[in-house]
Amino acid sequence: MIELSPIVACICEGGAETAIIDMLVDNDLLIFSRDQMLNEEVIRCRNAKVFEQRYLRKGFESKITVLRVLDSHSEGFRLSPAYEQKVDVIKVVTSPEIEMLLILAEGKYDDYIKKASSMLPSTFCKQELKMKGNIKSQEYVRNYFTDLNMLTSTIQEYKRIKTLKRGEIYLADLLK
Repeated sequence: MIELSPIVACICEGGAETAIIDMLVDNDLLIFSRDQMLNEEVIRCRNAKVFEQRYLRKGFESKITVLRVLDSHSEGFRLSPAYEQKVDVIKVVTSPEIEMLLILAEGKYDDYIKKASSMLPSTFCKQELKMKGNIKSQEYVRNYFTDLNMLTSTIQEYKRIKTLKRGEIYLADLLK
């Protein structure tokens, strides 16, 4: 089980990630609550310096855990030395893209793997699965995953089939 600080800053890369975290936290499916979240909301700030200026200069009594939900293994997030001991940064990787959850939910992972070398997951969703609209939007994800059991089982399946680098975790690791 992951050790989180009393205060959790959940930084999400995009609308789909934000919707998923919001749905899970609002339905008490995560190992942290909305009350624990910094400002009680998902944060959309990917730059460490901007994050420091907006959120860390308030003077917190305890450590803060920053959960960065993103699809990149290599995107940096370097805090200044003043905050390095006060903040634990954990990468929650959804590589190659959060749309992999849609592919898994449709039962089309094997079909995607056959085309993975030439097609992004988002393109596969649109071209092969005929998904319409902005599949990366909060609204699309909320409408698609109205069944939270399907969402959580898809998140767990994603962890089963993927391999991460050291220091990274999966969305599944945040589930209760």
